[in-house]
Order: sequence, then structure tokens, then C-alpha cells
Amino acid sequence: MKTACLEPIRNVAILSGAGAGKTSLSEALLYVGAAIPMLGSVTQGTTVSDFEPEELRHRNSTSTSLLQFSWNHTHINLIDPPGALDLLGEPLAALQAVDAAILLLSGNMGMRTELARLWGRVKELDLPCLVFVNGLDKEGASFENALEICRQQLGRIPVRMTLPVIFGEHLDGVIDVRHEKFIRSGPSSAQVEQVPISNDLEGILSGARKQLVEAVAESGEALLETYLTQGELNQEDLLQGLRRDIQTNQFLPVYVGSATQNVGIWSLLDAIATLLPAPSERGVAHPWHGIHPETHEGCEREGSLQEPFSAYVFKTIIDPFIGRLSYCRVLSGTIHADATVLNASKHVREKLGHFYTVLGKRHVAVDSAKSGEIVAIGKLKDTHTGDTLCQENAPICYPMLSLPKPILSFAVESKSKTDIDKVSLGLHKLIEEDPTLEFARNAETKEMVLSGMGQFHIDLALEKLHRKFGADVMLHTPKVPYRETLKTKSQAQGRYKKQTGGHGQYGDCWLEVAPLPRGNGYVFENRVVGGAIPRNFIPAVEKGVMEAMQEGPLSGFPVVDVQVAVYDGSYHVVDSSEMSFKIAGSMAFKKAIETAHPVLLEPVMTVEIHTPTDAVGAVMGDLSARRGRIVAVNAQDHAEQITALVPLAELLRYATALNAMTGGRGSYIMDFTQYDEVPRELAARVIERHKAEGQAATAH
Repeated sequence: MKTACLEPIRNVAILSGAGAGKTSLSEALLYVGAAIPMLGSVTQGTTVSDFEPEELRHRNSTSTSLLQFSWNHTHINLIDPPGALDLLGEPLAALQAVDAAILLLSGNMGMRTELARLWGRVKELDLPCLVFVNGLDKEGASFENALEICRQQLGRIPVRMTLPVIFGEHLDGVIDVRHEKFIRSGPSSAQVEQVPISNDLEGILSGARKQLVEAVAESGEALLETYLTQGELNQEDLLQGLRRDIQTNQFLPVYVGSATQNVGIWSLLDAIATLLPAPSERGVAHPWHGIHPETHEGCEREGSLQEPFSAYVFKTIIDPFIGRLSYCRVLSGTIHADATVLNASKHVREKLGHFYTVLGKRHVAVDSAKSGEIVAIGKLKDTHTGDTLCQENAPICYPMLSLPKPILSFAVESKSKTDIDKVSLGLHKLIEEDPTLEFARNAETKEMVLSGMGQFHIDLALEKLHRKFGADVMLHTPKVPYRETLKTKSQAQGRYKKQTGGHGQYGDCWLEVAPLPRGNGYVFENRVVGGAIPRNFIPAVEKGVMEAMQEGPLSGFPVVDVQVAVYDGSYHVVDSSEMSFKIAGSMAFKKAIETAHPVLLEPVMTVEIHTPTDAVGAVMGDLSARRGRIVAVNAQDHAEQITALVPLAELLRYATALNAMTGGRGSYIMDFTQYDEVPRELAARVIERHKAEGQAATAH
């Protein structure tokens, strides 16, 4: 397919680990693309994509930025998500909205955990990818090291598209292998100087040019025949072969330079415009699959203008002044501002607000959007991140985002009682912006619990809570939701008798309690024979038992995994009632469980830890100290995946400990597995602490 036939749109996400220079690269691309008049600086807080107060304070991206500009007759939608591991949900969501990715490697850093996780999603989506090796102007930077990362850790053959030219200790420019030009540029001007290759640079170019041409020729029979016959490929054949090979991920094209010095940026921008796929190309090769929201039958869109309208929301921003903005990738058809569409994820109609193109914090209103474009839509009432918008008479619902689950939780307490509602409202708004945050009231512990991907994630949420909603909270370690159960059978009588002036109260029942296998909950049986207790009073006995189960005998935690049978009792024709048998059932259960050897149970989590190989010993030793049980250890390239069962009480601060052991290169996810018995000595301390907390609360 000729490039002239394609719509001039490119949707690209830049991916990197923290500190690799992603924001600086975005800034340099805008500068060379003439979207901004001068090159901004991260350290000075003058970049286009980092404009939130938290980003300026931390000198780190904390939210996805949309950077839209035109260059060389091509409209480029550049998505710049944060690189921190705690904010992994942002780039994962961004990848759902693009047709290609730029993988940013640092010339003097290895492959970080967050980038490895993102590379896994890039491969899942089969996204075409370019690599940019940044920071070649810095001491200790190595182009060869980055190429080795491509081979070993990314598992793809790297093909050098540009080569660094260093005079003395100065990065003077790059050799563009495809264009066979020496490209010289610098931070003081967006213009580049394209110079023919001199004799002293010819030797550097020839080897890379041969590798590039051979890599392209080997992937197609016609091109291979041309190459074998002529010993070369002309520029048009090379361009078309490169486009095909990049889109089918035959190899990794690698560019090199320095974002802060504006070296090598022109070649990367040229590659974005000429080598990466247009939306329609991507749609034909990888249609967008969804389901009909009513029939649940599969359906798809290839991304053409002729198809019915559909769009995917990949980011939500809520600002106290601007209101709600939803970043949408239009996947098919055309839509106009102020139209009414169907939110297929929520099964509600949605009136669209104004449409905007976005460059950082700058918004420009537009009237319509068509397939392949990305727009910000204002003031959507019921639409959140991950939702599908579509034409009402041709509905389709795309899959929801697959995002990592929170791993670190804190109980939050408002500093002022008058701010409780403000805290709750603010945190719920922040969760709309960032679905990897969770906030809920724990019905058992009576605490408000905020959960996130790490300490930085939680701190960031609280900074935004203060700035946007004027609410402040205190954090403390959340209480562990313990349970109680019994180990042996036991029987007891509950007899409730109360005589008053009129009718009295009389209920009498005998219960047997027995342990159930872990995780089986609760079973109630009626074994009464001969009418010792009338049938209509049995439900009242069960109700009393269930109420008594809410507070166990050890420390008032709920009782689980117990079988209860009522097998005998007596009643009074006049004085018996449902209330009296409910009280009798509660009394009998409390007596029975006290003699059934009650024990304390704690939640146990399945934890999957990704750690560099050199830290495996430390991580496994630490897990053992946390009462963890190793289930499996699997090698994954230069890392290991450790699966273990660990009590939740030992994981409340694990994110910080893992960072320390792995130098920030480790990560983990966890899910609840089961409840297990707490060791006796530890159980005694938990019970004692819980009683002390109860007494302190009573005193206040």
C-alpha cells in the first residue's frame, strides 16, 4: 500500500521506565515538529506535557498527557503517560488507544520492571514499535548496551536506523541509515542540517546500511530477489519493505540521540510519520473486537469512515474549574459535537459535550471527529475510563481495561469531622481519573480504606485530594479482617425465660456446633423430631445464631466455617415467640462455641513477585521471615517470578520492603486465597491488642 493512500494520522504512545527521559523526548518531538517555539526543561518545570502542580513538584510525570500536532502533512497524536511503576495503569490504558509505540531506553540504565511489564502488553496487542536510545550525550552511556537489551530482554533483533556521531566527548549528530545523511542538530534551533556522508563516516554507515537492507530483503521474496540481483534496494522499495516489516514486528528499528540536546529527534519524527501505520492499516490487520451489548454476539470494526460510529474512552480528567474531560479514541465512523450516542458499557444514552484537540493543558475546540482521531470530550455525565461510546442503532461494546490491582492499603481518617463528606467525594472523583486506586468502607473494621499501587501512588492521591478538593486526611495501617472458627464439636442449651405482668417470654433449644472445611462458610440444620420445637420457630433460632456469629468469643471477630444443628428444645404454648427463640438460639451458640476450642483465622494471599535474579535470595529469605510459603519459582529472562502464600498481616508494608531489596526493580501482585489459623503465640498478641483498642475506644 502506498503511503499517499493513507489518512495522514499517527497515534503513538511513548513508553519508558522512570527517569529515562520520556517527557524530554516528547518535548523535543514537539520542538522539532514546530508545535512549540522553544525547548522546555523538566528540571525548570517548563515542559508542555508536565503541567500539573504535582508533576512540577516531583519533576516526574504523574498523569497521561495528550500532545497533538502536525508535521510534514501528518497529524500526530502523541500520548505521554507516566513511567513510574506505581502509575502503571496509565500507560496500560494508553496502549489501548494507539496504533504503535515508541520504547525509550536509556543509554546508561538497564531495563526496569515497569518497562518489562509494558513490553509484555505491547506484545499482547502486537503493536508495531520503534526504539529510541536516549542520553547518548551522558557519561557512561552505551549504544551497544541498549542493543543488547533489545536482543536479550525484549527478544527481538535490533536494526540500527541511526548511528551516533561523537567528536571528542560531544554528541555532534546522527547518521540516518535509511536516508544516508549526516543529521546535525542542537537545542538552540528546531532546524536540522542534512549533510552528505563524508569519507570518514562512510565506513560507519556501510555496515549498518547492509544490515538494514538485508533485514528488509529477507522478509519478502520479491525484495529478496531484487536485492540478490541488484545488490541494493532503491529508496521506495526500502520504505515499503520497512513499513511492512515494522507493522508485522519482524525486527526492532532502533534510533539514537539525546532528547535534551535535540540530537537524533528529526529522524525519529520522520519514522513516526513515514514508517508507523495509519489507523486504517492497523484496523485492517487488527480489527477492534467487541460484543453486541444486548445479544452478546461478537462483532468488530476495522476503523473505516463508512462503519457506524464507535469510540473508546482511555483517560478521564476531572478538574474543579474545567469539569470532566474524557479522552476518546474514535475507532470507526464519524461523530459531531453535541450528538447523542449510546454508552454501551453502562447501557445509557449520553449527550456529548464539546470536542477538543489537546496540547498539554491547551485545548482547541473542534466540531467533529472521525475514525482514527483522538479527541477530548467535555462533560460526559455517565461515562468513565474504559467505557465504549457507539451509535445507538449499531451498538458495540469493547472489552474493559485490564489493569493491575492495588497492592498497598491505608486506613484514612479525615482531619476534620466536617470534611468527611469532602474526603469521600474527592477520593471517588480521583478514582474516576485513576481506576487503579480503590476506596471503600470496610464494614467489619469500620475503617475507610484507600488502596493503591504503592507509596508514591497513595501520596500523589492525597496531594491531589488537598489541591483539588481542599480535604486533608491522616493515614494509618489498616486493621486486618481476622475471623474466628472452632476446632471441635460442642453442644449447649440456650434457655430464655422471662415473666412479666402479661404474657411471658419462653424459648429453649439445644444446639450442636461442628467445624467445617476451610472456606465452607456456614451451614444450619434442623434435626428436631417429635415437635419439641414447633417448625415455625426454627427460622428464629437460625436468625439468633447468625447474629451471634457476627462476634466470636476470642476477640469479637466474625465466626466462619461452622455447622450448626438444632436438635432438641421445648416451648410454651402461650409464652413462646419468635423473639424468645431467637434469643435462645443466640445464647446456645455463644455457650457452645466457647467450649469448641475457638481459634483465630487470618487472610492469606497468593503473591506473585517479579524480581531481578540477583535479588532472589534476599526476597525469598524475607518471605520466609514473613511466614510465607514458597509455591513456585520460575525463570523469566533476567528476572524470576516467585509465587508464595503469605499472611496479609505480613504484607501491609511489603511494597516499601521489596523496593529496598531490589533497588526499585521488583514488583508484585496479590490476591486473596483463603483463611488460615494464626499461630497460637501470635494469636494471643492479636487478641490482646484488639482488646486494648476496644478499651481505648470505650474510654474515649
